[in-house]
This record gives sequence, C-alpha cells and structure tokens, in this order.
Amino acid sequence: MSENILLHFSGPDHAGLTSELTRILADYRACVLDIGQAVVHETLALGLLVEVPADGDFVGLKSALIDKAQTLGLQVRFTQVSEEAFDHWLAQQGKDRFLVTILGRAISADALARVSAIIAAHGLNIDRIQRLSGRLSLAVHYPESNACVEMRASGTVHDEDAMRAEFVALAQTMPIDIAFQRESLYRRNRRLFAFDMDSTLIQGEVIDELAKMAGVADQVVKITESAMRGEIEFQESFRRRVALLKGLPEARVSELIGRIPLAEGAERLISTLKTLGYKTAILSGGFTFFARHLQQRFEIDYVYANELEFKDGAVTGDVSGQIIDGARKAALLREIAEQERISLEQVVAVGDGANDLPMLNLAGMGIAFRAKPLVRQSADHSLTQLGLDGLLYLIGVRDRDLVASS
Repeated sequence: MSENILLHFSGPDHAGLTSELTRILADYRACVLDIGQAVVHETLALGLLVEVPADGDFVGLKSALIDKAQTLGLQVRFTQVSEEAFDHWLAQQGKDRFLVTILGRAISADALARVSAIIAAHGLNIDRIQRLSGRLSLAVHYPESNACVEMRASGTVHDEDAMRAEFVALAQTMPIDIAFQRESLYRRNRRLFAFDMDSTLIQGEVIDELAKMAGVADQVVKITESAMRGEIEFQESFRRRVALLKGLPEARVSELIGRIPLAEGAERLISTLKTLGYKTAILSGGFTFFARHLQQRFEIDYVYANELEFKDGAVTGDVSGQIIDGARKAALLREIAEQERISLEQVVAVGDGANDLPMLNLAGMGIAFRAKPLVRQSADHSLTQLGLDGLLYLIGVRDRDLVASS
C-alpha cells in the first residue's frame, strides 16, 4: 500500500534548491500531491506532501533526502499522514476562501494577533500570509509609507456580517484598516474603477471653494449641514448652493483649476490602473469644468458631473442638464458597465459621501475613502489610513510588482 508523507525543509535559501530536492523524489518515483514554499529574510520553508508507491523504497528515499539536506544546510522533517488526515485534507478543497488585508502606516504584532484571533474565532484557518508593501519595517511608522499584509484563509463562516463587524470595530481602535473579502475569479479580474471627485480624488469640495470666492461660504455651509441632517434632499440643497454663486466671474472659476490638490496617492493609483489596462470613470456631484481637467491630465475614460451655467462671462446660478445625485451615479455606473460589457462584480467604486453609497453598494467592490462615519459603516470596505494608492493592495497588486514594471 502506498504511503503519504509530509516533508518539511527549512534553512538558508539559495538558487536550485527546489530542483535538487525534487530530482531525488523523481528518482524514487514519489508523486508530489501538494507543495508550498515561502522565503522570509532569505530563510526557506518548503513543504511537500508526497505519495510513495507501494513498491517504492521509502527507506532509500529518506536517506537520500537527509544526505541532500545536510549538503544544502537544511533541516528536514518527515511526518507520515494517516488516511483519515489525508481524506480531511482532500475535503478542504471545497471550503470557502477569504482574503483579509491589513493596511496602515505601520502594522504592529498586536494588530496581527488581534486580526488572526478574529479569523480563528470564526472557524477559519490561515493558509498563507504575505507582505504586499515594500521592504520597510511593518511595525515602524514612516511618514507617507505604506504597510500591508494579506492573509488568505479558508473554512466555513457562519456569520460573515458578524465577522466583518468585528474587523470594523477593531480598526476603529487601532491605526489600521482591515478589508475582508471572498476570494473569487472577479477579485483577480476587476476591469473598471469609478471615482467620486470632491474629497475623494481631490482634497476638497469645489463648490465650497467657489462659495469662498463669491463671499457666500457661510450660507453654503448652512445649506450643506441642513442636507446632511436630512432636512433637505440632495438635489434641492445643490440647487440652493449653486444659486448663491450667481454673478461669480467665469475667469475666477477657471482660477480654481489646479488650486485644489489631488488626494494622496491619486496620481500613483490612476497611472498604475491605466498601465494595467483598467477603465476609469469620474462620477461626481461636483462640476464638469474641474472633472474635465482631471480627465485630460489622467486620460480618464468616462466623466459625468454637473454642468455649471455661464452667461455674459459669469455664473448664472443654475446648472444645465440632469443633476448627478446618488441615484444617478448608480445608474451611470450600470450604463458604463454595460457599455464595456463587463459584470458589475468587476467594478470598483470609490467615494466618501452618503450620495456615493448607491454606487458603492452596486459595485462588486465598494470602498469608502476617508469617508464620513455613516459611509464607512455602510460600505463593504473602508480606507482611512493610507492614500488612494492603498487601493492597489485590495486588488492584489504588490509594491514589488510596480518596481519590476517601472
């Protein structure tokens, strides 16, 4: 009867090591059933599950592997796998698989311990852990540096909402973000990123800056606050705010272009997405004059925003066309996906306000970026600690991938 043996090698890594070990397995007709390898700080951990045929020479194989391990400076351990344990391993292939991504300026051992404890408490097993960020200390804060660790886990979660809520609660007590998602074909095949503009792609609200120019900032703030309290619906509040801008010279409006800085990491994110072939869109409750500036700068594929009206060189206090509110953003997102012939599961939507929630909830991945508390609680994912380029980790892009492609 054949035997199933788990082999574990550990020690200093060097080129050709795996080839030399597997050549011995081939010489003794051992069948490799599973293999996994990791290298941490030039130290190797290599595991192989092998089947030794009934007429094979396990004693000879073991001796040859021990000799080779000594030559290579490795330690080797042999564990016989029972039929029951082997059957259990086979059954795990049908288990659900999840990704838990930890992001921050630094990731402490305490954060890793607490996240992994939640994973274990919900019956999941961590199969793999990898660092997606560059080679800086994960636990030491560097200004504007990124730290990211991705954990792959498998098992059956009885209450995903409860598990997600625990991650959200933990993130609120530590300077980290935690993204929890099912591993799927769509996760590795996103095709479209759709962004809100104000306070998402740029650090500010265009209408607020225009209000300052027009000397009506206080009045605009009051209307905004009233809308946030639910006393006025979005379209009505938007029209009231725009009306206060009446008479503002068009030349002054144009001065605003370039004065509001981009969100941290925006340029790196969008340039990377374009390099990787993603489509991009701006779906904004702001104004087209600023959105088109960003479109030209970053070659954004789709732009939908509100058209501020001008007459005789000044703002009329009105907008032309349909106002882009939350419902309209969701409808436009669906239209773009249909036009691109992609599933909504392949769409990533990013925003910060309540009027972004319809599109965040519609997209396969909705991300609240440095958002209001209500939006963070309602969206599937939230990013507050890093810049926009931190979103690259959530689609599996590693820093070293970008270095290699540059």
